[in-house]
Amino acid sequence: MSSSSFPLVFIFCFSILLLLMSTSMQTVSAATTNKACLKTYKKFIKSACNSTTYPKVCYKALSPNASAIKTDTNKLCSIALSFTLNATYNASSSIDSLSKMKGLSPSEKQIINDCAETTGEAIYELENSLKALANLQGSDHKADEMSDLKTWVSAALTDEYTCTDELDGQKVSKAVKNTIKKKVLNLAKLTSNCLALFNLLDY
Repeated sequence: MSSSSFPLVFIFCFSILLLLMSTSMQTVSAATTNKACLKTYKKFIKSACNSTTYPKVCYKALSPNASAIKTDTNKLCSIALSFTLNATYNASSSIDSLSKMKGLSPSEKQIINDCAETTGEAIYELENSLKALANLQGSDHKADEMSDLKTWVSAALTDEYTCTDELDGQKVSKAVKNTIKKKVLNLAKLTSNCLALFNLLDY
């Protein structure tokens, strides 16, 4: 390599090094910013969940969606409802599987059928609550939409408790009782939390 070309090579390499350092610094800066934002979003969710009856259940359900929720109360309520609806689908599936168990007594079959029916109604009500929440934005009748939203979710909560109330005083196997209580009581907690979160909506 000639002596005249050496400075050019040096300048080229030095420029590449500066570019790499700049890119690296930008990456670190972006990661730091994202981490700070995520911390803010999770703090917002925790604060919102503290207004509910079951804050730990609320935070566990919503914190994984912090990046989507950010600090948007509407998004918070929408994701809370969607999460609850998915939990209702899962509970309904678990209850349906119970009906296929062998050796069920007539009373167990009745309880399972009744719970399957009330859980199905809860699904319908929660689906309608999501529509009511979507209609809130841009609506000229926000008070009516909010009333519909709370009515649908309250009805779902009633259906959930109706299912678990049937277990009281009944001779039911441990497998049936534990499955229904575990799924439906968790569902009722999520639904109850949704009602509390609605109070944060600015309508």
